[in-house]
Amino acid sequence: MHTLLAAVLLSGGLAVAAPAAAAPDGFASVAALGLSGTTGGVAGPTVTVDTTDELLDAIDTVGPLVIQVSGTIAITSKHGVRPNKTIVGVGADPTITGGGFDFYRSRNVIVRNLTFVDAEDDAINVGQQSHHIWIDHNTFVRPVDGSIDIVRGADYVTVSWNRFAGTDKSMLIGHSDGASSSDVGHLRVSIHHNWFDGSRQRHPRVRFGEPVHVYNNWFDGNELYGVASTMNAGVVVEGNAFTAVPYPCHSTSGYADSGPGRLVQRANLFTGSGACEAGGSVAEPRTYYAYALDPASSVPGLVEAGAGAGR
Repeated sequence: MHTLLAAVLLSGGLAVAAPAAAAPDGFASVAALGLSGTTGGVAGPTVTVDTTDELLDAIDTVGPLVIQVSGTIAITSKHGVRPNKTIVGVGADPTITGGGFDFYRSRNVIVRNLTFVDAEDDAINVGQQSHHIWIDHNTFVRPVDGSIDIVRGADYVTVSWNRFAGTDKSMLIGHSDGASSSDVGHLRVSIHHNWFDGSRQRHPRVRFGEPVHVYNNWFDGNELYGVASTMNAGVVVEGNAFTAVPYPCHSTSGYADSGPGRLVQRANLFTGSGACEAGGSVAEPRTYYAYALDPASSVPGLVEAGAGAGR
């Protein structure tokens, strides 16, 4: 099964069915910018890919498409994903190794149930006004740069139920201190039920975005820090569990060379951790979407059992 045509024909009944996907929540579910939410490729055919060429052909196809990734596929660098796609791993341990996905003025894409290993740059880069992207139930291992970057005016993104396994730069929102013209009024991101499992920093590091909603995540042994709100970003941090994190939050003092941001923290649990630096007011996520908050005490168990690929 080498060509997309063959894969589409198989989708009529012979291809392995993709796991049922729950509807997105958070900012990816919000009606905005001409979309009613994030549906991915549900309106199109289903293809199954298990080679590099098949995968790269599929993500570059015009029109809606559900792309089932089977086995381990090696790619290099970052490759663009066109709008209206669902990219979902099926079978045992679906893995992308060596490279990642890039979103350039793309929209309405779901990335789900994949393990990204040894990406030579970012594993997932959401940039250039891309919007309505849902990154759900993936595992990130040893990217050379970031696991996930959300930058350059991207908007309406949800990052949920992922595992960041010992990564360094886990998640960047806003790429530089000089990007206010493209980023102010954008970079609305929901980050929930992720397992920051021994990862070092950027969970996330935020510039300019508001609101960035960080809730019900497990910050587990993060060496440098948990969340950093800088350059007048507005971040709500609630219902998270911090375990052995020396600096759970940076905000009103800035971080590194970046100026201060605003951060509201509430209902978090700190175990063997420092204080969360907070201050200022932030737009409420509930003005955009409804959500249910799990008690912070239950978050480690929920997240360990449910976050990452294959869960």
